Amino acid sequence: MSLLHHLGDALRLAFAMFWQVLWPLALGFLLSAIVETVVSKRAITRALGSDSAKSVAAAGAFGAASSSCSYAAVAVARSLFRKGATFANAIIFEFASTNLVFELGLVLLILLGWQFLGAEVAGGIVMVVLLAVIFRLTLNPGLVNEASTQSAKGLLGRMEGHGAMDMSVTDGPFLRRLFSPRAYTAISHYFFMNIYSVWTDLVLGFLIAGALGAWVPDSAWSNLFITGHGALSEIWGAIIGPFIAIFSFVCSVGNVPLAAVLWRGGISFSGVISFVFADLIIIPILLIYRKYYGARVAGYLLAVSFVTMVIAGLLVGSLFNLFGATPTNRNVTVFDTTVSWNYDTFLNIAVILLICVLGVRFLRTGGVEMLRVMEAPPPAEPAVGGAAHAHHAH
Repeated sequence: MSLLHHLGDALRLAFAMFWQVLWPLALGFLLSAIVETVVSKRAITRALGSDSAKSVAAAGAFGAASSSCSYAAVAVARSLFRKGATFANAIIFEFASTNLVFELGLVLLILLGWQFLGAEVAGGIVMVVLLAVIFRLTLNPGLVNEASTQSAKGLLGRMEGHGAMDMSVTDGPFLRRLFSPRAYTAISHYFFMNIYSVWTDLVLGFLIAGALGAWVPDSAWSNLFITGHGALSEIWGAIIGPFIAIFSFVCSVGNVPLAAVLWRGGISFSGVISFVFADLIIIPILLIYRKYYGARVAGYLLAVSFVTMVIAGLLVGSLFNLFGATPTNRNVTVFDTTVSWNYDTFLNIAVILLICVLGVRFLRTGGVEMLRVMEAPPPAEPAVGGAAHAHHAH
């Protein structure tokens, strides 16, 4: 009976978190689908082909406007690299795609508060700048050539079909494109494609967060995070946050429920930020890096990513502390609430109706068949040779 009681507590907490973030999740997916519908991947590739500050900014902006699925982001980044984007810009696009997207920010806002949304935006921008600087200082032609040679082999990771898919509507004036039947279809397809690509991470994230929140006592978290020791706690939190992420096997927006558990448990503000940013160094992603770019480049990306996440977390934490904006309330409300007739429920009902409307369009326009090819190998694409990429390295 005690086991069933504990299991029930974990499931109740997991569902409470899901119900509280359902409408912001759906709204984020909808906004991403709209942007993906009006911005083509061809335009993105053209914008990322140089080392200029303008191209770096474009990589961050286009990434922020794309899907939040980490596996899809990694697949898209390789595709962009093979088609002519610089390696540095492809990776920057990938990071922005998982750390600056609408749905991540909205879920952070609802579960943890405006400070975490602000830190996500500020930290994402800091990460883009840091990555650009570190790549310029450390990324040499040898590594780029290795990555190019390995990527040309076309070894499969995950979400390959998703990464190669482009349903954008680019003909005609913006408003006419946006409200055209083709755009309606594309938005419905992108919407459900984005949900399909992250649903396992979301389910795992909610279930793991529910179990940890219900079963692990606060004292255990406090000891792990060295809570209450000032600067030491901040630094240790920023370091251990990515380590926890690596072994969580949960990526994309699915790690936000875990971040809520860690925050309540006593991890520093900097630690939460670095943890959220670490979804691209979980073990399955590192194995895909090895397939895509080779073992040496995968190790390089792990090292650069880890350093960037830690520094970004500490810088943002220090900035918020400087302006007295660091949150101090660790009482995450979702842990003490139950489903009731409040604004979340009414917004969720509205969102479910919207999902049904998009679902009808999705089903009537070949959406199911489209989902079946998301994990399939993409059509052969022309790869840019290593020598052509080498001039982008420094």
